[in-house]
Amino acid sequence: MGFVGLFLSGAVLFLNSLMLLGKADGKSVGVFNLFVGIIQIIIPFYLLIVSDQNNWELYNDASIFLFGLTYLYVGITALKGLEGNGLGWFCLWVAIIAVVYTITSIVHFQDVVNALTWGMWAFLWFLFFLSNTLKKKIDHYIGIVAFVQSWVTLTIPSILYFLGLWNTPSVVQIWTYVLIVSIFTFVVASLFKLKLAKKQGDGSFASL
Repeated sequence: MGFVGLFLSGAVLFLNSLMLLGKADGKSVGVFNLFVGIIQIIIPFYLLIVSDQNNWELYNDASIFLFGLTYLYVGITALKGLEGNGLGWFCLWVAIIAVVYTITSIVHFQDVVNALTWGMWAFLWFLFFLSNTLKKKIDHYIGIVAFVQSWVTLTIPSILYFLGLWNTPSVVQIWTYVLIVSIFTFVVASLFKLKLAKKQGDGSFASL
């Protein structure tokens, strides 16, 4: 996905994280989800029309739809006060697709940073499935994960790209470590909260 799209996605995920943390109004954030979601539906349609239909171009364009449709679904769900079960199942589907993108980034492109990034997104989409469909009480935890990811996978990489620094060897190495540390922190926190929830017998994560 283009870095302008990643930049806008960073803004959406930042606001969604604040909504999950109880810091922002759901309907207000839903409007911004719709705004960016529409943009990230129109743009890939245009790119598909003008492309030569090469499989890798379609592969890249399809990834934009994953974000655009998610934002549209979240926005409509928030504004209409929908139950969210369908959104959760959709997020599970997207999480599975994101795993495919993760594997492809390693196997075909040998791009570790992109693979780690897609892996983090897959994890976040899966958390939305747990919350919306399986009704796990983990919104606070998701909010923290979304907040971190809004910066380390979207906003900061976009800004570094705009500044012409993103593809430099030193930045690639540093960002690899940043993503690995973030993933390790998420995993440790998840395991700790699952263990705590099991002891409490409520089937959910305790509030962070």
